[in-house]
Amino acid sequence: YGGMGLDFSYNIAVAEELGNIRCGGIPMAIGVQAGMTTPALTRFGSDELKKQFLVPTIAGDLVACLGISEAGAGSDVANIKTTAVRKGDEYVINGGKMWTTSGCQADWMCLLANTSEGPPHRNKSLICLPMNQPGIHVAKKIDKLGMRSSDTAQIFFEDVRVPSKNLIGEEGKGFTYQMLQFQEERLWGVATVLTPLENIIQETIDYTRQRKVFDQSVLHNQAVHFRLAELATEVELLRSLLYRTVALYVEGNDVTKFASMAKLKAGRLAREVTDSCLQFWGGMGFTSEVLVSRFYRDLRLMSIGGGTDETMLSIICKYMETLPSK
Repeated sequence: YGGMGLDFSYNIAVAEELGNIRCGGIPMAIGVQAGMTTPALTRFGSDELKKQFLVPTIAGDLVACLGISEAGAGSDVANIKTTAVRKGDEYVINGGKMWTTSGCQADWMCLLANTSEGPPHRNKSLICLPMNQPGIHVAKKIDKLGMRSSDTAQIFFEDVRVPSKNLIGEEGKGFTYQMLQFQEERLWGVATVLTPLENIIQETIDYTRQRKVFDQSVLHNQAVHFRLAELATEVELLRSLLYRTVALYVEGNDVTKFASMAKLKAGRLAREVTDSCLQFWGGMGFTSEVLVSRFYRDLRLMSIGGGTDETMLSIICKYMETLPSK
């Protein structure tokens, strides 16, 4: 379908390299296109759907967005209220989505909606939704603290009709498909923070080396260079966890626990590194002129988007409870 046929480890290599972009919004938007809207379509979509949506998305001719979160259902995916009711050979969609990355410019949405009245984990389906359909209203572009170069939309659906053939895979399997899709999303997110964190630490070393306070460089203080050494060590530990998880995933293993651990650690470490380094920049760190202040804002999303820290902790706890007692 136009891709290179490489395994998921290459996605991670690309994500790490995109971390050299001096903001978080652009790598995130690329990640939505490459690793968040398309995995389920690639795995479970019909050949016709892949030709219509996947091929031009891979080619970069179409922009895709992911319609999961709602105003009352962020990390709690099972609680979404948007419906897609089957009428003849069409679905009629009503509801709305929130926090939709690239939603203002997207050509199609990978939409999760309730397609039946059944149990919340078995009544949802993923649907390829063209964004030029009547009844789709992009309410506003959300003004955000960070990730400002990536548009984020609130979207409403009012009697939107889409062919039933736009269903990805089987009806009622959408929640399962999305959970699989989330693992790749979370690993991509972890990979995109590694390089920025390294760059922030290095730029902080360079700045504190030349900045003089009380007749000596700031870096000369043991509290400063010890702290930077600790942070650099933490980044390498996160990289090791990511690589181990990706290797297991490529081999076909369930990596939900490790992906959740990596996502949790990445969010917390991003906050720790940017906060500590910003402090060492002093007043300059509080300006918009330096990289650390931008990533202080941009990377804060890592602990919220794609599943909050608290959600990751809940997932990890569930997997720990399945371990046999010693």
